[in-house]
Amino acid sequence: MRTMDLTPLFRSSVGFDALDKMLDTAFREQAQSSYPPYNIVKTAADAYRVEIAVAGFGESDIDVTQHQNVLIVRGQAAKRDEQNVEYLHRGIAQRAFEHKFQLADHVEVQRARLENGMLVIELVRHVPEAMQPKKIAITNGHANGDAGGSVIEETKAEA
Repeated sequence: MRTMDLTPLFRSSVGFDALDKMLDTAFREQAQSSYPPYNIVKTAADAYRVEIAVAGFGESDIDVTQHQNVLIVRGQAAKRDEQNVEYLHRGIAQRAFEHKFQLADHVEVQRARLENGMLVIELVRHVPEAMQPKKIAITNGHANGDAGGSVIEETKAEA
């Protein structure tokens, strides 16, 4: 496996330690299992959906948690009484799993539902009003602050 040394990049930057942690997590998680398979879908400018194939798992077998900017999905199938069951073929894997998804700032879980063997988690980004860009009017005035600029138009940030 190839490794990347980003030390020169971080030596000349300040405040990007979260980026370093995110890249480290991404490269480390490549080695983890891809079971169960999943999709990440962008449904609108500020809306996303994570779809995970969880055949054989019930609502009580799955735990969805958001902790800060990490979405954690865990599954542990309930034990079934299989003493008198003889499988001729067992192709549906119901082993325990855990997926962690790194979320961008201000992305929150809107809802999660289980339908037709798919766990669907809907996410939405809510950018606070104070963080949205504002257009500032330029006026012809004196430097003493009498004229002052004002906000003439607010625009919503594009994702």
